[in-house]
Amino acid sequence: MTYEARALGAEPGVVKANQLRPSAYAEHDDQAPTILALDLGTSLGWALRFTGLTLSGTEHFKLGRFEGGGMRYLRFARWLDEARAFVGPFEAVYFEEVRRHRGVDAAHAYGGFLAQLTAWCEQYEIPYQGVPVGTIKKFATGKGNADKAAMIAAAQQRGHLPKDDNEADALALLYWAMAQGTAA
Repeated sequence: MTYEARALGAEPGVVKANQLRPSAYAEHDDQAPTILALDLGTSLGWALRFTGLTLSGTEHFKLGRFEGGGMRYLRFARWLDEARAFVGPFEAVYFEEVRRHRGVDAAHAYGGFLAQLTAWCEQYEIPYQGVPVGTIKKFATGKGNADKAAMIAAAQQRGHLPKDDNEADALALLYWAMAQGTAA
């Protein structure tokens, strides 16, 4: 499994799971809960908090030319399994709850990722919670309708270098979850 994670000032690149580097924000705390935050989609934004480290990145689940539609969901399930194997059990999983999509294909893809995620969480008895997009944006920027650039800027203010808005959204969701002080 590869994660796209960067340390502050480092060049972007693909890093193998056993070479993961923490992002700019790190407070070592062995008692901190292990939390996964996801911006579901074909370009999946993820942020992970464990032992006080915050890691984030973007994972792509685009279909190959000769792949069936279900392959992206199988790869997503494998990615979840590998993330769990890397950090140990998650105490909670949070995902961006999207109520309105730009098109039918986006809605179908989101539904597939959501079904795969919730079934996976049920299988491993991991609490999970969807958080409305407006709630995440308001927490990160003060505006519930913040645009992509504002979300990226909010992540940068926390010391991160998000590759795209998907990673920035996942980071904002992770910080929202940590601010709530409870597991899903």
